[in-house]
Amino acid sequence: MSKKGRSKGEKPEMETDAVQMANEELRAKLTSIQIEFQQEKSKVGKLRERLQEAKLEREQEQRRHTAYISELRAKLHEEKTKELQALREVLIRQHEQEAARTAKIKEGELQRLQATLNVLRDGAADKVKTALLAEARDEARRAFDGERLRLQQEILELKAARKQAEEALSNCMQADKTKAADLRAAYQAHQDEVHRIKRECERDIRRLMDEIKGKDRVILALEKELGVQTGQTQKLLLQKEALDEQLVQVKEAERYHSSPKRELPPGIGDMAELMGVQDQHMDERDVRRFQLKIAELNSVIRKLEDRNTLLADERNELLKRSRETEAQLKPLVEKNKRMNKKNEDLLQSLQRMEEKIKNLTRENVEVKEKLSAQASLKRHTSLNDLSLTRDEQEIEFLRLQVLEQQHVIDDLSLERERLLRSKRHRGKSLKPPKKHVVETFFGFDEESVDSETLSETSCNTDRTDRAPVTPEEDLDDTATREEADLRFCQLTREYQALQRAYALLQEQVGGTLDAEREARTREQLQADLLRCQAKIEDLEKLLVEKGQTASTQDSSRHAKQGTAAAFVRGPNRGQASGQPSGAACVTMVPSSPQRQESGDEHILEPAYLGSSAALPRTFWTTLGFQVGGGEAAAHQNKPRLAGKDLQAGNGREPAEERHARRKGSERAVRIQSARTRSKRLYLL
Repeated sequence: MSKKGRSKGEKPEMETDAVQMANEELRAKLTSIQIEFQQEKSKVGKLRERLQEAKLEREQEQRRHTAYISELRAKLHEEKTKELQALREVLIRQHEQEAARTAKIKEGELQRLQATLNVLRDGAADKVKTALLAEARDEARRAFDGERLRLQQEILELKAARKQAEEALSNCMQADKTKAADLRAAYQAHQDEVHRIKRECERDIRRLMDEIKGKDRVILALEKELGVQTGQTQKLLLQKEALDEQLVQVKEAERYHSSPKRELPPGIGDMAELMGVQDQHMDERDVRRFQLKIAELNSVIRKLEDRNTLLADERNELLKRSRETEAQLKPLVEKNKRMNKKNEDLLQSLQRMEEKIKNLTRENVEVKEKLSAQASLKRHTSLNDLSLTRDEQEIEFLRLQVLEQQHVIDDLSLERERLLRSKRHRGKSLKPPKKHVVETFFGFDEESVDSETLSETSCNTDRTDRAPVTPEEDLDDTATREEADLRFCQLTREYQALQRAYALLQEQVGGTLDAEREARTREQLQADLLRCQAKIEDLEKLLVEKGQTASTQDSSRHAKQGTAAAFVRGPNRGQASGQPSGAACVTMVPSSPQRQESGDEHILEPAYLGSSAALPRTFWTTLGFQVGGGEAAAHQNKPRLAGKDLQAGNGREPAEERHARRKGSERAVRIQSARTRSKRLYLL
């Protein structure tokens, strides 16, 4: 009975021991899982810190670019002001030269008239008068014919230039259309690439989720095994909740950093449509305006291309440097591996040599003992002498072997000490390996985690800190840790590959789109367009003034005879004569009653007066003419002047355009007033 009770008591004890052993094993597994979880948590925290640093770098880069753009705008404004100042000085110099030339001409005419007056005073008034009249008629006819021929030649040259400008404009429009088609095709290709990358990311995320579910199943199995211990189960539940929260945060981070869709800038299509609409209403002014605009846009494109080439060169240099650093590090890593392998071989050879030394010393001791025993039993015979000589020869041979082995041992020990010293010195002086440079969306980033560097450092630390072991034991010891490191490295490499692909797509598409920047550039281009229009109008006015030289000579002749001029402008008269309501005409009315009774009027109707860009009122007032109907004409011409611009702006004219137009008109008035003063001097 006692034996049965004893056996029954031993069975529960064995069961409890087995349960305790199982519990201890499960606890060990749980601690290892907790350690892995803490490592992954620390790595995720490091990734978050890197993301914050990347964001800060991106903000700093944006601030630097904005400052650079503001500096460029300031420089452009200064250059434009300098060009305007130079143009103003050139115009003033030309005006002074023309004034001096006219003064010289007037002085010559005054001297000639003074001579004729003296001749008239002396006598023969009738003959002199007839001669002077004939001479004046011939001179006027010759001047008029020459001026007419010159104007005809200028008209032909202007027509040829207009044809060339139209051809260039058509070529530019065709090139813009082809470029727009190429941009659309590139945009479609980039969109396809983005969709492909998104699909790959989703597939990788599903794979990671499957792995995470497998880990969850393992945790549930551990919870079932540890169901008896309530405290430990609560800890496991808390750890599971923390893991779920971490996974949700990772998903949100991946969703937040996913690549958004980019749209093509709408400025290109709108410009093409605007050019297509304006092609129907093209005239000489539009041709000049588009010529200047195309030249400015070509210069801007050239500047942007130069800047793009510079940035590409910088990027290539950085990539080249990164490759060079990698190429420099590879031989060092390989050399380190070779040295470690050599150290292991030397350690093994040292162990073998130590064993040989022990064996040789033992044999030497045995030989000495034998020799001491034989010395007491020496025989003084010839045969014994012969045997003694043989034994002495063997002893000498063995002594020489021992000395040689001792020298080899000393050499190996010295070599070992030298290698250990060099290894310590290398460990102190060797810098940590440079991190690989990776091009991301925020710039060039350095990879902090790489599978190759991790494996190399782990191997080096294992070889230096521990005794040389076999590859099987090393793999058994570091299997779990390397598996976790490899998974984390795989995730980081995939994330960095996605960043590189997204950065390349952004560079090919053209960078990030900014609505405010697009609006500012559009306003600046509109202001430049208005400024170019004002310049073209000034040039057209100058051409028109050149065309009026013949008519101004007739008006000067009437002014010498004492006529007075009046600028008659009215809607009824213009409409009755078949002109538009905005047209203007200059009526030269003599002051003498004979002229008024006969109704002899010299009406100057230039071809350009039918357009909206007529000469200002100051031109006629400075010449001494009376101006009428100014407000009505201006009121009639104002809507027709701004019609195209209002259509292009959807019925609303920005303040900058109005300001630019007002400045252009003021500048045109100043230039026109300067030229009218010179003409007035010529008429006087």
